[in-house]
Amino acid sequence: MGDSRQGEVFMTFTLIVEQLLNGLQFGLMLFLIAAGLTLVFGIMDIMNLAHGSLYMAGAYVAAETMQRTGSFTAAVLVAAVATGLVGVVLELTLIRRLALRDHLAQVLGTYAVILIANDLVKMIWGPAPVMLNMPAVLSGPVRLLPDLLYPAYRLMIIVFGVAAAAGLYWFVTRTRAGVLVRAGASNRQMATLMGVRVPLLFLGVFVLGAMLAAVAGALLGPITSVQVGMGEEILILVLVCIVIGGIGSIRGAFVGALLVGMVDTAGRAFLPMLLRQVFSPAVASSVGPTLAAIAIYVLMAAVLVFRPSGLFPARG
Repeated sequence: MGDSRQGEVFMTFTLIVEQLLNGLQFGLMLFLIAAGLTLVFGIMDIMNLAHGSLYMAGAYVAAETMQRTGSFTAAVLVAAVATGLVGVVLELTLIRRLALRDHLAQVLGTYAVILIANDLVKMIWGPAPVMLNMPAVLSGPVRLLPDLLYPAYRLMIIVFGVAAAAGLYWFVTRTRAGVLVRAGASNRQMATLMGVRVPLLFLGVFVLGAMLAAVAGALLGPITSVQVGMGEEILILVLVCIVIGGIGSIRGAFVGALLVGMVDTAGRAFLPMLLRQVFSPAVASSVGPTLAAIAIYVLMAAVLVFRPSGLFPARG
């Protein structure tokens, strides 16, 4: 009986560790998307709903490059560069004009980009999901504990996400360009008066955000389905991350993304198990994921009650 009890405890422990790692992995990818979007909104004061479409573009370009070259590294790089070029065109032709309009016009204009992007994807790749295979060298598991095997690809995403977050933090806090970005996020008018080339700053921030979103799309592609509309699904979670963390704050986007990733992953993993103690397996399996999705918005509401500007708002 004692050995059986110890075995159950260890299985529970390994499950918790595995889900924590999954939440960390998902949260780090949410951060890559949220970082660019929060800077765009914080500096440019633009509601860019099309940011999810850039994430989708990165996933599709990566899938196409992977099929043609067989190199996952090339797929990620090409996706980042190609989506960055799309970001340049989008900022120069549309975003720069929308910056002079109110938020309603920005929402409508960028929502139109979502519809156009989805139709373009259907024209090029068709309506069916596209396969994006992970590199063969990372397709197996890694033994983290004696009885805990964790997918090597997910572990690579965690390492990459931590490195990217550290690099972005260094860029924002230790470089002159980062100082300009923080100045623009804190006080746009003052940055303009101090001689900052605001149009060039806007373009650079927008392209950086587009490339980060594309990288996230390329990395998540082998785990999730590469399909039309994937950008809208992730965009909702990213907006929640930004609201929780504070608009215009890189640190806030990081903390908010990790919280959302952990709550979403843990909720989907453990809520159905807890509900099975009270309800039938069928009811628990259907209600659990719904409650997990609701938990994210409950978290956002709780944060806003005590911190209406988010956990780490950019100083204004």
